[in-house]
Amino acid sequence: MASIYNFKKIQVVPKADEFLDIVLSKTQRKTPTVIHKNYKISRIRNFYMRKVKFTQDNFEEKLKQMLDDFPRLENVHPFYADLMNVLYDKDHYKLALGQINTARHLISQVAKDYVRLMKFGDSLYRCKQLKRAALGRMATIMKRQKDSLAYLEQVRQHLARLPSIDPNTRTLLVCGYPNVGKSSFMNKVTRAEVDVQPYAFTTKSLFVGHMDYRYLRWQVIDTPGILDHPLEDRNTIEMQSITAMAHLRACILYFMDLSEQCGYSVSAQVQLYHSIKPLFANKPIVLILSKMDARRPEDLSPEEMALLETITKEEDVQVARLSCHTEEGVMEARNMACDKLLQARVEVKMKGQKINDVLNKLHLTQPQTRDDKERPAFIPGGAMERLNYDWNDPNRRRLERDLEAEEGGAGVYSYNLKKNYMLADEEWKEDIIPEIWEGKNIADFIDPDIAEKLEQLEREEEQLEKEGTYDSEEEILDSEEEEIRQTAEEIREKKKLMAMEARSRGSKARTALPKKAGVISEKKMSELEEHLGELGLDAVQAHARSRKRERSETRGESIARGVFASTTENAGMARELNATEMRNVRQKLASNHVLKQAQRKNNLMAKRGEADREILVKKPKHLFAGKRKQGSHDRR
Repeated sequence: MASIYNFKKIQVVPKADEFLDIVLSKTQRKTPTVIHKNYKISRIRNFYMRKVKFTQDNFEEKLKQMLDDFPRLENVHPFYADLMNVLYDKDHYKLALGQINTARHLISQVAKDYVRLMKFGDSLYRCKQLKRAALGRMATIMKRQKDSLAYLEQVRQHLARLPSIDPNTRTLLVCGYPNVGKSSFMNKVTRAEVDVQPYAFTTKSLFVGHMDYRYLRWQVIDTPGILDHPLEDRNTIEMQSITAMAHLRACILYFMDLSEQCGYSVSAQVQLYHSIKPLFANKPIVLILSKMDARRPEDLSPEEMALLETITKEEDVQVARLSCHTEEGVMEARNMACDKLLQARVEVKMKGQKINDVLNKLHLTQPQTRDDKERPAFIPGGAMERLNYDWNDPNRRRLERDLEAEEGGAGVYSYNLKKNYMLADEEWKEDIIPEIWEGKNIADFIDPDIAEKLEQLEREEEQLEKEGTYDSEEEILDSEEEEIRQTAEEIREKKKLMAMEARSRGSKARTALPKKAGVISEKKMSELEEHLGELGLDAVQAHARSRKRERSETRGESIARGVFASTTENAGMARELNATEMRNVRQKLASNHVLKQAQRKNNLMAKRGEADREILVKKPKHLFAGKRKQGSHDRR
């Protein structure tokens, strides 16, 4: 059960010096700090105007949050308003909040005035001095609120310790003289743990406990003991009880100690009841006679009995007897109080205007008879049979509970789930293996004599082995199998002959190019010979040399030599190197150098991959220049 007012969420109110440190340090961290006199005067003005406005916004935010957190006495429940008046004096409370609100307006006015003056600042020095004066006046205003801030911090701490009381829920309010058994009753009916001691005024503030009754949540409030004297003479502890009794819509449980172990006589307790009775107007009242194990009403003197009857004879007062020591009548007293409160709450709602709105939404339909024919309620056959079932008839239909009783009872009897199966054949119900195809299961395809037949076959095999049937190595072949074998032998011989002919032909069978591509016309051949002659080469020797290289070089070597020739600046050197093999290591190194130079352009076009973990900018400007923001400066 949560209260509608949560005073524990009020933020901590700092001291005046701490308040200034919080605001000014935030201004220093959140605004620029570097300015030079060489800047334009408009930039200098904006620099210092920004600091003043930012500081004013911080003060505004903090003070407004403080004013919003603290409850306003005009907006809270009258119970809490009077309780805060009793505990903190509402005049002081309102004065402190008013001074904080005034300080907020003064700071806003100071910022507004100095920003107007900065608009006419003609130098960095003058703008800086105006900024210092503005922040100084704001700090002076806050230092004057030192006492108000300290007072509000004490109020906040005390408000956070107040019990969470819901003024509108179902409540039992326990009251009476000190040490009459109120806290003991509270501990018995709720989960609260109120301190109980054999002396007066052990309970010095309100305590709240919760309980369940009729599936509803209830709160029980234990109040400090009160004495019989004028209202203006009561102290803060007693006034808390008076405030609760005056404002909470609760059932009043007035405790009386007839044994007088509390230190007060029966007449004094009766007199206290009559003095505070005006506070019980329109509330259900239950008179609790506690400590019945020590003294009962029958043991009272006639004078005390007459005083007690002045309370019990009232119409709206019910009497309950209990003893927390023996727990006699504790639950009965609780139930009586809860029922009385529920009845009173219903009566109040029935007298209000809301009940008419609810009744207008409800309509109860009553069917009208159309003739004199009797139409009893229809009950299905199975249900009627269960209603008319005679358990004492020996010939009655046997039920599952009868079978259970016959076969050992609960825990021994196992219900047969298959007996109600609806199958074509009743014998199928008890099949261990289920049906798989056309009403048959695996068991229906198993030969019951298979073991005997297997044993008979094994005996026949043993007999054949003894007679030597399997000892002959000659193969009995029929005509068809013999024909297949001869055909296979002929195929094998034909394949061997074909392979030998292919090997004898050698390289003549393999052609590098199609016949058309390999044939060069005589005209083209004569033109090629004339061109080679102009270059000073013999056509016959060049053709022979190319055929020799074609046979000796592998495909990879030819490609490498072609690349080397294409990247060499000197065409004559390339032709010479193509014509002959490399003679020494120096020539090999030179060829490798030329090859790397050819690949250099491709390497430059390569893309950066995930494995290239190189930091291009060793000191990025945004991390090593200017003012640092909030947080750590370590970027790693």
